[in-house]
Amino acid sequence: MIATNPIQIALAEDQRLMRHALVNLLHSFGNCEVIFEAAEGGQVVEAMNAGKIPDVLLLDVCMPGMDGYDTMKWINDHFPAVHVLVLTMHHTEPTCLRLLDAGVTGILTKAIHPSELKLAIESVMATGMYNSLDICKKVIGLLRFNQQLKRVRQNTLTEVEVHFLRLSCSELTYKEIALTMSMPLRSLEQMREQLFVRLNVKSRIGLVLFAMRSGLIEPSIAGAE
Repeated sequence: MIATNPIQIALAEDQRLMRHALVNLLHSFGNCEVIFEAAEGGQVVEAMNAGKIPDVLLLDVCMPGMDGYDTMKWINDHFPAVHVLVLTMHHTEPTCLRLLDAGVTGILTKAIHPSELKLAIESVMATGMYNSLDICKKVIGLLRFNQQLKRVRQNTLTEVEVHFLRLSCSELTYKEIALTMSMPLRSLEQMREQLFVRLNVKSRIGLVLFAMRSGLIEPSIAGAE
């Protein structure tokens, strides 16, 4: 039987205990060799510039100094052939989409079974990609939702309604919004009720969430009353 070379693994994780546990786990797989560890992205850059180029980098997102996003960007620019598997606790839909847009090979939650980590590493080496079923569901759900939002904005929202939605994300009362828009309060209330039905929401908070998700406002400036 012909021996195969072990998969060269690098690990970027700021929590020392987690990093140590992962190293031991990876070595237990039998076909993986950890060639370097890093506590933040700057150490990844230093190691790879020194010639330690892994087949697969296991990358945490939230690290001090150079975080996962900046590290991924650097790898894309300098070593695009390296497969990057993100291990994260922050696997919300927007985070997953941003990571995939950044070019990661796959996204794994830190709650996965060790056997799935082994499968993911072997899959990216064989096919160039891997994403857990949970991550796939989140991304597909977000893409579908964004498509629905785009259709709603393109086909149904008027400029007046867009203006109303943006003002609904402020601290203004509905009466103050009506004054700002030079519209009778009763007419504004009728428009609000119609939007509740068309957007399938039940409250002002629902309008705010729709405005945020559809890009009408930045999430940081939203403040529904």
